This record gives sequence, structure tokens and C-alpha cells, in this order.
Amino acid sequence: MGIPERQERAYLRVEERRKSFSEFLMPMTDESVSLQGSRCIDCGVPFCHAGCPVDNIIPDWNDLVSHGAWRQAVDVLHSTNNFPEFTGRVCPAPCEEACTLNLQDAPVTIKTVEYSIIEKAWENRWIRPRIPARHTDKRVAVIGSGPSGLAAAQQLARAGHQVEVFEKNAKIGGLLRYGIPDFKLDKAAIDRRLAQMQAEGVEFRVNSHVGVNVLVEHLLDEYDAIVLAAGCEKPRDLSIPGRDLDGVHFAMPFLTQQNRRIGGESLDEPITADGKRVVVIGGGDTGADCVGTSNRQGAVSVTQLELLPRPPKRPDKMLIWPDWPTKLRTSASHEEGCERWWSVSTTALGGSAGRVERLRGVKVDWKQVDGRWVMTEVAGGEFELEADLVLLATGFVSPVHEGLLEELGVELDGRGNVAADEDSHATSVPGVFAAGDLRRGQSLVVWAIREGRRCARAVDEHLMGHSELPG
Repeated sequence: MGIPERQERAYLRVEERRKSFSEFLMPMTDESVSLQGSRCIDCGVPFCHAGCPVDNIIPDWNDLVSHGAWRQAVDVLHSTNNFPEFTGRVCPAPCEEACTLNLQDAPVTIKTVEYSIIEKAWENRWIRPRIPARHTDKRVAVIGSGPSGLAAAQQLARAGHQVEVFEKNAKIGGLLRYGIPDFKLDKAAIDRRLAQMQAEGVEFRVNSHVGVNVLVEHLLDEYDAIVLAAGCEKPRDLSIPGRDLDGVHFAMPFLTQQNRRIGGESLDEPITADGKRVVVIGGGDTGADCVGTSNRQGAVSVTQLELLPRPPKRPDKMLIWPDWPTKLRTSASHEEGCERWWSVSTTALGGSAGRVERLRGVKVDWKQVDGRWVMTEVAGGEFELEADLVLLATGFVSPVHEGLLEELGVELDGRGNVAADEDSHATSVPGVFAAGDLRRGQSLVVWAIREGRRCARAVDEHLMGHSELPG
């Protein structure tokens, strides 16, 4: 008997899912998920482990699910990942790229199995607060409530420490709540996990912007350790003529506003794609989120521009596997309506009465010169697009230095991130540790969870001289 065929979760039809900001992935039956788990061939060397930043024990929970042992699978899943409901929704699944069956373009649907395990656990009320058997007198302040800060906070609370999480916004969740669209991550998934963490003793302090309305000196005086997990929030700008026109915005304020609308929060100056010709500059995941959000808001058209060349649909796996490949990735948002351009550079923005009306650009060519890629403009490749809303989804360069980091006086690395090694997570300031994007730069949710867990172990060792937390 051969290996069953790969089956993935289905989507609601485009015309249906564009009507709302609700999640649109359709769960599979238990029997179908068990069958997908049985596809795992239990490799002698499980390359999926190498692909997973949190070291998920993937073959084990695949096997358990294949035999219907869902309750045990939850324990195995939680042994390495605090928040599989987040990664099961938004992780790009580097584990699947590393799967041995991916050599035949049919990897195990690891992400779907993970999602199914954790959702079944919540449905059956298997997830309970894990109250520590003993409590210490150590106080830890965690600054930032994204996936890294939350992972660190939960691990430290389970070690018995008094943990307080400081969040500058009105609600807890960081990028999970303010950045990832609700159609990819329903915020109820965050809230149910926060309830568990509160029962475990974690205290949350919202509207508490350390370095602005919370004194850095207070934290240094009152806490035994501080974890910096404030993310990498300084966006990469585009220095071109017309950048200051109305209607030109960074991607994150645009995405965050939609999160706030759905969450019932007030807005200052609304940014909306309704009735507009939208151009998204940047071809990554954030750009795709802008595409999906723009279409749901009622954009007339959406065009996404990417500076780099169009990647191949199928990489040379004999050369790349099991590493993460550069390949053409078409998201559900792209399928909902978007024109995609590659190898183009934006040169100027124009308009009238202070508002953007058009974008000028040029086609570019990429060639290798002395082992490095060099970009040149294509002669006669100039073009112009009509645009009422231009969104810059060009990534992030570093954490925000003003306020918290400057007042702490922590050393920075060459890229402007907080300098701290991967083992100790210790910064140049005694008792202050760093984790997540703030330390390693812009990255994935799954990397942030790993960072938070490892940082928690380092903090626990610093406070107690040893740690039983997993590394």
C-alpha cells in the first residue's frame, strides 16, 4: 500500500471570503487529518526538525494523530511550542519545505496537522492553566506582548516568577493583534490564550509605553530582570520625490487600523482603500496582507510591485532541499484579485493638491557581477500607474531606538538591533535581556516564540543559578 495523497485545508470561495475579515480556512475532518498524519514516513533523520525553529517533534505527533491519540499529541506539541494556534495559522511552514516527501512535491501537511491538534484541544477543554508548584520572590518585567514577549512571560511564570508584561497599546498581542489581518488570525485565538496566562499568574499592563509614560528607571529599580521583546518596528522608507504626498503610507499603520476597527478601537485619521486604486510596494507577506485587506475594504484595483525578479515556480530541490527555497509564492490574498509586477523600481510619486495620483517607475534587470547581484535600469522601461493609495511594505530596518533603548543605554549590533547572543540573551546592561525581532531582526512568528522560550531559560538561570525550563 502506497503513501496516501496529500490533502490540504480548503478555502472558502473568493467571492465569499472577500465579504468579511473572518478566517476562511475550512477545517478537515478528524479522519482526514489522521490520514495526513499517517503520510509521515518517520525518517531516520527527520529534516523537518531542522526546518522548524522551535524544534517541534513533528514525527511523534504525526504518528499519534494517525492513531487517533489526539490528547497525547497535544502534550507533545506543547512541549516545544507555547502557541501552536498561532503558528498553525500564520507560519509559512519551513518544516514542510524540509520534509523528505517534498522531494516529490508532496510534503506532509504538517501545518494542518498542528492546527487540527491545537483546535481539538481547545474544543475539548484539554488546555488548562499550568500553575507552578512553587513561587519565587523574583520579579520580571517583559516589555512587549508579541509572540516573543508572551512566550517568555508564560515560561517564566511557569518557573514560579512574578511576571508583568508591559504593552504600549490598548490590548495585548503585539504584532499578532496589531498587524496580522483578522482573516489570517482571529483575535479570539489570542484572547483564550491570554486567559490561560492570567490564570498562571502573568499580569498584563496595557497602555504602558516604557520610555514614554512608564519610567525606565522604575523598571530597573523594581524588577530583578527585564526582558526586551518590543519588536522591530522602524520601517524601511522610500526616499523618492513625492514621498510626502497624502495617500502614501507605511503598510503597518494601514493594517493596524483595520485591526483596530474590528476590535472596536478609535482611529485618528482613517486610512482606507475603499474606492481607490491601490499600489503596494513590496512583494513579501506584509505586502500580501495589504492586498487582502485592500480588496476587503473595496479597492477599485490592487497592484503589487516587487524590486526583485520573479522567482521560479519550482526550485532545484537537489540544490536547495532541505533549506528554505526562493520560489514563487502565491497567497490566498493574491488569488482574491491583484496584479503582480516583478523587477520594477519606483522612482517618483506625483499628484495634485497635495494628494498622490500616480506612481512612476522603471523596469530593472539583475545580473551577477563578481559573485554579487547588480541591478540596472532597462532602457525605455519607464512606466506610470494611477494610484490613489500607495502602501510601503518594504520591511523593517531595526527596533525603535528613541525612548526605551536609548534610556537603557544598551549596545546595538551593526544592524541597529539590540546586541545579545543567542545563548545568554544578555544585553550590555546587567539584568536586561533581549529576545525576538528586537534582537535578531525582522523575522517569523515561529522564530519569535523560539526566542522567547530560550530567553526565558536564560533569565531563569540568571535569577536562580539553574533552570529546568526547556532551552
